[in-house]
Amino acid sequence: MTTADLDGPGKTDCTLAIDLGTSGPKVALVSVQGEVLACEIEKTPVTLLPGGGAEQDPNDWWEAICTATHRLLARPEVRNRTIVGLCCTTQWSGTVAVDRGGQPLGNAIIWMDARGAPYVKRITSGPVRLEGFGIDKLWTWVRLTGGIPGPSGKDPIAHILFLKHEKPELYAATHKFLEPKDYLNFKLTGCFAASTDSIILHWVTDNRNIDRIDYHDGLLRMAGLDRATLPDLKRAVDILGPLLPDAAEALGLPAGLPVVMGTPDLHSAAIGSGAVRDYEAHLYIGTSSWLTCHVPFKKTDLLHNMASIPSAIPGRYFIANEQETAGGCLAFLRDNILFPPAGEPSADEGRRSFAALETLAREIPAGSRGLIFTPWLYGERTPVEDRLVRGGFHNLSLEADRGTLVRAVMEGVAYNSRWLMTHVEKFINRKLAHIHMVGGGANSDLWCQICADVLNRTIHQVRDPVEANARGAGILAAVALGYGRFEDIAGGVAIANTYVPDPGRHRRYQALFHEFLQIYKKNRRIYARLNQNPSRER
Repeated sequence: MTTADLDGPGKTDCTLAIDLGTSGPKVALVSVQGEVLACEIEKTPVTLLPGGGAEQDPNDWWEAICTATHRLLARPEVRNRTIVGLCCTTQWSGTVAVDRGGQPLGNAIIWMDARGAPYVKRITSGPVRLEGFGIDKLWTWVRLTGGIPGPSGKDPIAHILFLKHEKPELYAATHKFLEPKDYLNFKLTGCFAASTDSIILHWVTDNRNIDRIDYHDGLLRMAGLDRATLPDLKRAVDILGPLLPDAAEALGLPAGLPVVMGTPDLHSAAIGSGAVRDYEAHLYIGTSSWLTCHVPFKKTDLLHNMASIPSAIPGRYFIANEQETAGGCLAFLRDNILFPPAGEPSADEGRRSFAALETLAREIPAGSRGLIFTPWLYGERTPVEDRLVRGGFHNLSLEADRGTLVRAVMEGVAYNSRWLMTHVEKFINRKLAHIHMVGGGANSDLWCQICADVLNRTIHQVRDPVEANARGAGILAAVALGYGRFEDIAGGVAIANTYVPDPGRHRRYQALFHEFLQIYKKNRRIYARLNQNPSRER
């Protein structure tokens, strides 16, 4: 579909999609047919703190969103388009503590933050334990929600307990604890609300009836959370309210536009990838990564930290999993090892682009001459829940040059996805036929081919893969506003290229993947000893 195809009576309606990622927001104009017409990107910083802290300033989010929106609206592609509504999708598993006026009481605690781990252990432990959980609590939580608060301490329930125990004055002053998406929705509408999909990682809702999700008093007591500090619940496709005049002025939009409730990033990527039918999978490689698909059942794999949870699509479940660092590993390699940014522009600037890094990696044979990179730079969630594991280069030799390091990182992320795929396919009891690939990593033809060869699955590279979340939010808004069905709109998402596994390269990668697994198994206790004291001097 081209922009010209959208011209004509009734075909110029669009939605404004706000996609707030960890590195910053993307603001996109999305046709109600599901095409991203224009997109602008801004950056926001992350503050890493001792003891596993990770925070961002919500004011930085809003300023960046306003800047990107004004720049978007000034683009020629936006002329003669009618914006009919707004929808947000954001990083998931974050916490913004706000007062009664909706003002943040401090920085947002984001999905990388692990400081609440000791407090989660207190509420989930018991005299008789299985995998570290009290058996009676494990049974209750899994039966009602599909999962249980993760021991890594990176779920919002852990963030809130951290504030309750270590920042009691801030906790006492909090009116509501909001996910990042739900905080942005308050900025847009003045309404405190969460969607039934965004609230899941608080682990205090009864999810057994997919059509009647609500808070559960027993779970709230077990968690030690106060229902009054949590927002009321709506569906992702509900209209939250009209755009407030102040927010409209800040964004450069007309007041009164309908604001759709929206969904977190895992959920919007599932829609924006075009893989919306049951068992149609997508692989996302951005700062973090996941491999997921919709499923027609509620199920939990506790050993590998996966569960089917409510989707943004009403009445549907999808598999939730997340690998902590993926594309973030390549950025780390570039910024901290290969080409640290200088104070002034330098000759290295051209070589710092991801396209330039890919060119280096293309010169290296598959397998990176036996160099294996493990991408666990900030612990791991799936397919193992291990906040203490760390990454590294293994089998490093003097012959390793920059291209070898880059290719090893790309392959290491693919090995981790291969590890996860093993357990996703066991979860759904079938082999994935093919995989849609989205996120910044999918911009790389080389990375797509590496994933095809490592996973031994056909990879469909979605067109404009970086905009998958924004596209998903736009499609969600279009459905909410009555422009069509998810299957019809998402089914039209364009595929840019298809990558078929090479048997020879796959055999090479299969041998290295075996060693990749052995690196974790044989070293996990070392990682635990080195990293078990989060308060050690850094």
